[in-house]
Amino acid sequence: MKVIEEGRKVLAIEASAIDALSESLDGRFEDAVELILSCKGKVVVTGICKSGIICRKIAATLSSTGTPAFFLHPAEGAHGDLGLLSLTDVVMA
Repeated sequence: MKVIEEGRKVLAIEASAIDALSESLDGRFEDAVELILSCKGKVVVTGICKSGIICRKIAATLSSTGTPAFFLHPAEGAHGDLGLLSLTDVVMA
């Protein structure tokens, strides 16, 4: 079936991209993970448009796995919601 062939082709492309991405991990990735793991407050995830949708999912996943987190829309932050942040929070932008 042509559909199955195309599906396999797409998966092979995606697998190749993930493999290439894994090679780019370096100390910055480790630093980011350590920062999140050592966070004494909340992980605040922010983004706008498509990134905002993904950020909402990241915040929800962090929360559901035991890391206090929430999504902060950048425009709302600029209009007063930055008061939700504390010095112990980590912002992922």
